[in-house]
Amino acid sequence: MYELSIENFDLDQIAQSGQIFRWKAIDPKGYETAYEIPAFNKRLRIYQSGRDLAVSCSEKEWMSIWYSYFDMETDYNSVLDKIHKTKDEFLISASEQGSGIRILRQDLWEMIITFMISQNNNIPRIRNSVEKICQRCNKNGDFPKSGEIDVRIFDDASLGLGYRAPYLKEMCKYAKAHPHFTDELKDMSYAEAFDTLLNFRGIGKKVAGCICLFGLHHIDAFPIDTHIKKVLDTYYPHGFDPKPYEGFAGIVQQYMFYADYKK
Repeated sequence: MYELSIENFDLDQIAQSGQIFRWKAIDPKGYETAYEIPAFNKRLRIYQSGRDLAVSCSEKEWMSIWYSYFDMETDYNSVLDKIHKTKDEFLISASEQGSGIRILRQDLWEMIITFMISQNNNIPRIRNSVEKICQRCNKNGDFPKSGEIDVRIFDDASLGLGYRAPYLKEMCKYAKAHPHFTDELKDMSYAEAFDTLLNFRGIGKKVAGCICLFGLHHIDAFPIDTHIKKVLDTYYPHGFDPKPYEGFAGIVQQYMFYADYKK
């Protein structure tokens, strides 16, 4: 076990921030909270009490894989300071509630599929669908790569995909026929990637924004789902301009989401 201490980092807040669907809570073994995190065909067990963490990997693996995954390069303290200077009472309160949230650097293909499933859906149902897809495609339960998905599984009603099934089939067929598709998205600007994603059936503005934020780490993305719409309608009836938050608008979005979700 490798032990470390991190500021502005809260596993429970990240788990409830709407950006991940495969973390599993596990026995904290004397810590306050713990999760098993599947990513990059690995499993990390991570335990937390306050700022103190213990992880089931070496320091070398932490620095080479998980340091980036948890977005340790970003100075979240600086983001919180900038928000406090805005004098925006709701946003200050939201950032204080969710100060341990980080924008994870997740696998792009997984984000494309999971957020296509997320359209007009709720988190428990999304988790259930994603878990079943993983179980069907891999014995070890890892998220399948694009070429590993037999699109016939989307015909199974028990996956709970509903009207999304044909869109997922089309995306998987396209990605298999264009193996460099995700690499090309990574080379695009935020605007280019957003517009490209909108060309696919089953991807609207909200889903494209989520893929850009959580799969491509475009931190200026500001996807508007039902939680964010409620926040904007309630606290910003005359409109909310994310431009003043250039460079961290996606983090602002996460604080807003979490504040509403926790209600």
